[in-house]
Amino acid sequence: MDLIWGNFLAICIGISLGLIGSGGSVLAVAILIYILDVPPKSAIAMSLLIVGVVSLIGVIPHWQQGNINFQTAVLFSPTAMLGTYLGARIASLPIISSQLQLFALKSVMIAAAIFMMRNHGQELDPSDRHNNYRWLIIPTEGLGVGILTGFVGIGGGFLIIPTLVLLGQTPIKQAVGTSLLIIAFKSVTGFAGYFGNVSVDLNLIILLTVAASAGTITGAYITKFTQPKHLEIGFGFLIIAVAMYIVTKEFILKMI
Repeated sequence: MDLIWGNFLAICIGISLGLIGSGGSVLAVAILIYILDVPPKSAIAMSLLIVGVVSLIGVIPHWQQGNINFQTAVLFSPTAMLGTYLGARIASLPIISSQLQLFALKSVMIAAAIFMMRNHGQELDPSDRHNNYRWLIIPTEGLGVGILTGFVGIGGGFLIIPTLVLLGQTPIKQAVGTSLLIIAFKSVTGFAGYFGNVSVDLNLIILLTVAASAGTITGAYITKFTQPKHLEIGFGFLIIAVAMYIVTKEFILKMI
C-alpha cells in the first residue's frame, strides 16, 4: 500500500513540475523518507536524481512549445549548480545530522506551500522590479537556491520562477519551462555531491522516475490549455496534506 501511495504521489510530483515548474520536488524527499522508509540522507540524494531526470524529460515538451529561455537559464544555472554541489557536500559532513536536514525540509515544505498559495491568481509583472542589476542578482539567488537544493533535496522552483519573471523578464510559461531546465542541471550536480557517500536504491529510483515522468509529460501538455498559476493553490494544499501526514506519523512513532 505504501508503494502504491508513493507512486501516486510521484505522478503528482511530475504533474506539478510539468505544469507549474515547482512544488513537486518538495514532495519527493518526504515520500521517500516518510512513506517508503528510506534513510534521510539517501532519500535526499535519490530525490535529486529523480527530480533531475524528471525535470529534464519535462523540458522536452516545453521546448517544443517554445517555453524555454536559454539565455536566462545560462545566467542562472552555473551558480545554482555550484551551490547545489556545495550544499550536498555540506550535508554529507558527519556533523550534519539527519534531524537537522529533516527540520530544514519541513520548514521548506511550509514555506513552499505558503508561497504557492499566496501567489494564487496573481500575475507576476516583470515591470514591477528594476532589472538593472539582474546580471548580479539572478546568479546570486541561483547560488542560494542551489545550496538549499543540495542540503534538503528540493528543486526550488517556487523561488526560481519569481526570479525569472521579475528579474529575467521572462513570461510565466517560459519561466516554468526554464525552471525545469535549471532544476535538471543543478539536481545532477547535487547528486554528484552525495555520490559515494550514501547508499541509493536504484530499483526504487527507476520506479518513481517512471511514474513522475508520466506526470510531468502530462503536466507540460496541459500548459497549452490552461494558466499554470491558477493551479498552484491545489498543489500548495497537497504539500500541506503531506506535511500533516509527516507530523502525524512522527507523533505515532514517538507514542509507540
